[in-house]
Amino acid sequence: MTLLLALSSVMVNAQEGSWKGELDIQGTKLPLVFNFSDDGCTLDSPAQGVKNIKAEKSIAPEGKLKIAIPSLGAVYEGVIGQDAIIGTFTQSGFSFPLTLKPGKMQVKRPQTPVAPFPYTTEEVTFHDGEVVLHGTLTLPTNCTKDTPAVLMVTGSGQQDRDEELFDHRPFAVLADAFARQGIATLRYDDRGYNDPTFPFYDFTTYHFKCDAREGIHWLRNRFNKVGVLGHSEGGTIALMLACEGEVDFAISLAGMSVKGKETILKQNEVLFNSMGVPSDIIATYCNALDNGLDEIMKGTQAEQVALPEMPESLKDNLVKALKVSSTPYMLHFLTLDIRGDLAKIKCPVLALNGTKDTQVDCATNLDAIDKGLVNSKHKVVPVEGVNHLFQHCQTGVPTEYQLIEETFANEAIKCILEWIDTNCRK
Repeated sequence: MTLLLALSSVMVNAQEGSWKGELDIQGTKLPLVFNFSDDGCTLDSPAQGVKNIKAEKSIAPEGKLKIAIPSLGAVYEGVIGQDAIIGTFTQSGFSFPLTLKPGKMQVKRPQTPVAPFPYTTEEVTFHDGEVVLHGTLTLPTNCTKDTPAVLMVTGSGQQDRDEELFDHRPFAVLADAFARQGIATLRYDDRGYNDPTFPFYDFTTYHFKCDAREGIHWLRNRFNKVGVLGHSEGGTIALMLACEGEVDFAISLAGMSVKGKETILKQNEVLFNSMGVPSDIIATYCNALDNGLDEIMKGTQAEQVALPEMPESLKDNLVKALKVSSTPYMLHFLTLDIRGDLAKIKCPVLALNGTKDTQVDCATNLDAIDKGLVNSKHKVVPVEGVNHLFQHCQTGVPTEYQLIEETFANEAIKCILEWIDTNCRK
């Protein structure tokens, strides 16, 4: 659910092949990979899931390398040595030392399930109107109609059934853990997944909730007790389905319960803080974003929104953010606020958030859920020291996600399984 794509990645290299390095931004490591060829250079930012950013490379006779990345307003300048390129990366007036060495980034994901498995899976489809949704049904040993079944709903953006991000596959990890404890799961690809022509952002959280509801109905043909587990936006959808009485239990993982606009503003404030941007500039930017979003919701074009004085790079970023906010998806998301409906929920609810979550604030959202669920047996759990993806982390900012080997904290998995055993079995 991050609207602002902030200051962060790109670089290049001089010899052919891939060269890697790490920016140190206020203690946060941001890996960069420059890919050099006869045709030029491209930049990858693995922590942001960005590849093949076009760059312009030049080399002076004395061995000084200069790489310009016009789309990012960034430049890398370094001296080419035998085993390394030592230089400086500059973007938006900020400069960081950067040393590049040969090779690509290697990632380890030890929690990703590996066959053989002590359970079975089925490839299935279900429909929401004309939309066909494809998924994986995971069935534990000795599965019956009385086995609890859980539909898994991904977060914002178009994602696959495993909710894969930076080679992490959290829903595959959860489905594996659930099956080993006698719980069936259905996880599915978002509508239009892998279809580049599909207008994904013309649809809203409401449409994704309807997709999930059809998954619940499909599961009810095979199981007597059906619940929903959602992460991030999916956590909000889980609560929405519980409000409508569609499920027998609901699990929200870092689900947003306050207004979408409030979440966006908090994200930007935290992100700029993590980058060391001065507090007065952060305040100016966030106030301008707040007012700008109000204008966008009234129908004003992003280019027509009056903006205060601020660094030109931030002003450009703000205009881009406002343009993104003009999509049907974002216009709906900004006004989304489920607090007033939480009292409708009668089924058991478990809500978890990481205390280091910088995308969906832990205290604010868990407090709103706890206060709103006045008619439901519920439990809210702040998971200490984990981020939005439920990884143990240092800062919680998104640039860490790719660097962490852990996919999902074991104590959070244990908490979910124990809660299901206590509240959701016959």
